[in-house]
Amino acid sequence: MLPTQLPGAVRQVGYVVRDLDRTVADWLKLGVGPWFVLRGQPQSVLYRGRPCTVTVSMAFANSGDLQIELIQQEGDEPSIFTEYLASGHAGVHQLTWWATDFPAALKSAEALGWPVVWSGGEEGKGARYVYLEPSAGPAPIIEIMEITPSTEGLAKLVREAADGWDGTAPVRPLG
Repeated sequence: MLPTQLPGAVRQVGYVVRDLDRTVADWLKLGVGPWFVLRGQPQSVLYRGRPCTVTVSMAFANSGDLQIELIQQEGDEPSIFTEYLASGHAGVHQLTWWATDFPAALKSAEALGWPVVWSGGEEGKGARYVYLEPSAGPAPIIEIMEITPSTEGLAKLVREAADGWDGTAPVRPLG
């Protein structure tokens, strides 16, 4: 075993996109779906140590056991997402590990020396998550997300809908 290891397998690949609907349509052409979409979700977080509030729309689907997340920020407030887009990038932004023991997973990630650049959630109030910025690859951001009954329920819903999906109801609103 490696001296520092994140918990389990990569569970999600997150993409930052400029046009959520167009990107969902592109994934649907590949046969990936159905997509569960949350629109207009406010997020109050710490961005590089400072309070930040942004509104995002997100979509989730699975390909096998791997969940795909698409994130589009609404507005141009400074954030980890607008920072990424301003660098000339769009696409794969983060690899995500889901942690049942969030403090231990965060400790393992911090042992790698990667700074926390985005963090949100509070213990007992939804899922906690952090984005860490590795010095070099494997992705621009590594996310650690706490598994709670609600995040586990959403993951199960998305995964089960993708299993044997026949193409019906390709886009499904959440919330």
